Amino acid sequence: MSEFLKLDNVTLSYDTPDGLAPVVQSLSLSLDQGSIGCLLGASGCGKTTVLRAIAGFEPLRTGCIALGQTCLSEVGYRLAPERRNVGMMFQDYALFPHLTVENNIAFGLRKWDKTRRKQRVSELLALTGLEGSGQRYPHELSGGQQQRVALARALAPEPDLLLLDEPFSNLDVDTRERLAFEVRDILKKTGHTAVLVTHNQAEAFAIADRIGVMQQGHIVQWDTPHGLHQHPANDFVADFIKRETLMALRAQAYLRGGAA
Repeated sequence: MSEFLKLDNVTLSYDTPDGLAPVVQSLSLSLDQGSIGCLLGASGCGKTTVLRAIAGFEPLRTGCIALGQTCLSEVGYRLAPERRNVGMMFQDYALFPHLTVENNIAFGLRKWDKTRRKQRVSELLALTGLEGSGQRYPHELSGGQQQRVALARALAPEPDLLLLDEPFSNLDVDTRERLAFEVRDILKKTGHTAVLVTHNQAEAFAIADRIGVMQQGHIVQWDTPHGLHQHPANDFVADFIKRETLMALRAQAYLRGGAA
């Protein structure tokens, strides 16, 4: 595999009445083609801002973002989001309630010819386990099924990169963990490169090949799940992994009727 997505010395800030407020500082990472990366951290650590910068919605104060041989962003330059060939899955699914499942999936394929569009939708219905649901509407589906529709729609235009913004947070614990494994299997079958943002360690470890633990706008450690568990870079990472693991065990015990 080859290095595909690269963020080099990226700094992101918001304008405030008092001047620039830094959100992400000197962040660097790289991800191989076909790999799934994850930015993991508490609310407010800057992970979603990084995702928005990759998508093209935030300007860089320093550094650059490249995808393959294409520069997506650097200081003073930002390739338009619609020209990046980047797909995105949102936390709230963002499905069109008045469109059927098939038409939701086909929404980004309006420039494709009818035969090719129909074939692509059929492929994605099969890939995401939604055969037989093409004529249903979003309100007729479970949360897990709606998320599969959102994934199929994001994959439909064959993006070079898929971004997932807290995609499982609206689901119950059992559905969330099951769907995380399913999404990983789907992405591995299609060979897509993806970046996930989450605060949930179980999701990160279920889906990602590389995980960046974030703290106050910095990546403290960018490593494999095994590396984070076995060789934490510092006390913050060790405590974060330990704390999240304990919380997950308590949640599982509660759901099984044990002590919380």
